[in-house]
Amino acid sequence: MSNLPKIIGIVGPTASGKTALSLALAKTYNGEIVNADSRQVYKGMDIGTAKVMDDGKQKTENRKQSEYIVGGIAHHLIDIVNPDEEFTLAHYKKLAFEAIDDILKRGKLPIIVGGTGLYVWAIVDNLDIPAVAPNLELRAELEKKSLPELALMLKKADSSSAEKIDLKNPRRVLRALEIALSSEGLSAGKQKKFAPKYDALQIGLSVEREELIRRINNRVDDQIKDGLLEEVAVLAKKYPWTLPAMSGIGYRQVGYYLRGEISLGEAGEEIKKATRQYAKRQMTWFKRDKRIKWVEETPAAEELVKEFIK
Repeated sequence: MSNLPKIIGIVGPTASGKTALSLALAKTYNGEIVNADSRQVYKGMDIGTAKVMDDGKQKTENRKQSEYIVGGIAHHLIDIVNPDEEFTLAHYKKLAFEAIDDILKRGKLPIIVGGTGLYVWAIVDNLDIPAVAPNLELRAELEKKSLPELALMLKKADSSSAEKIDLKNPRRVLRALEIALSSEGLSAGKQKKFAPKYDALQIGLSVEREELIRRINNRVDDQIKDGLLEEVAVLAKKYPWTLPAMSGIGYRQVGYYLRGEISLGEAGEEIKKATRQYAKRQMTWFKRDKRIKWVEETPAAEELVKEFIK
């Protein structure tokens, strides 16, 4: 039995139902939620990131800052940076630890929720993340190359990292290369671990493939109906398309449509395809971690949490 503070992790592919499960658990076990989705940290990127809508910025007791409240439950690390601000894994880990420690100090249960595996591992395994500052000169040179060329460079510079990150995500490939080619020479694949800070129960949401595809397709249709085009158009007036945040799934494809490069129907189908591919990569990532307890329904998750925290 570990004497470390207990935390819960809710993981799984996009559209698997993590939000609903985390809210149910938080209400049952006096919890607060810490976001572990790398896109939901950005302000103004709501519909395309499937961000849960807050109840209005409210102040919780003993808090100096307004919190993101959903269904009466405080959510942390949502809407914390602008799309043009640098936000690295090191930034995330620092802020996540601060949020978790604050939740624990107030006698509540931290529940980490999201589909960005590296964010979850940074917390659960207390990864030693090299604080490598962005190298603008190197980045400018790397950005001249195609994504396949960058992926090949990363495989040669750090094969372990190349196996772990999403090689179709330009931002992650660039950052991994930047770190691998730095003097530290440490990247996501070669990170060491400190002693764990928390005793973590990781719960994975398992959904049948056909059902997951149906949910993804329906969600994309709903996002377009709910104003995704307008959201992206507003962002495009403030930020360049070359920003990493603007290259995310949904934003990139709508950008093609807004610039007249593809039709709206094609944009919708491209978003669905990219999201399905992303969900597959997420499952490949999470299946590596044998500590994750996979469930299909909320009652099974509640039983796991009940046994874990007693």
